[in-house]
Amino acid sequence: MEALSLRRSTREYASRALPLQALSDLLWAAYGINRAESGDHTAPYWRHIAVLDVYVALADSVWRYSPERHLLLPHLSVDLRAATGSQDFVGVAPLDLIYVAHGDRMHDLTPEQRRLYASVDAAFIGQNIYLYCAANGLASVFRGAFDEVSLTEAMELGADQFITFTQTVGYPRHAEGNHHY
Repeated sequence: MEALSLRRSTREYASRALPLQALSDLLWAAYGINRAESGDHTAPYWRHIAVLDVYVALADSVWRYSPERHLLLPHLSVDLRAATGSQDFVGVAPLDLIYVAHGDRMHDLTPEQRRLYASVDAAFIGQNIYLYCAANGLASVFRGAFDEVSLTEAMELGADQFITFTQTVGYPRHAEGNHHY
């Protein structure tokens, strides 16, 4: 109940990086495997087919989260945080998540249906992030305001991949000097 009470969208971030354990916990909360025997995730997903990848944009690189192995796989050696949204804070916050769907995994659907179902899956993951952040003194905002064409090109995504949403995570700016979060 406390996490739900504290859940909010924040648009002012401290530039301080998240500790590796916090990043690890955040990603597991987002979309990790919570039932090893079935391979199911912490967030529900469309028709029990994992169509999303969670990309992690940091100050010097972009990584893809592998829930099956609970680790980050290198994707690009570039800072794409500012490209993940149209607001200034996205380039300041230490972490931006990018939810990328694989349309080719969604058979027998129109492009509009693919985008709808993948967006719902991203929203489930985004809510897990919000609750993790609220419970751990972090800030977050789920965003749809980004230049999809530019970000898709910058990420070097495949023709069947598309970005649904992005989400910024970090310490709230008012906590810049407070390391008790």
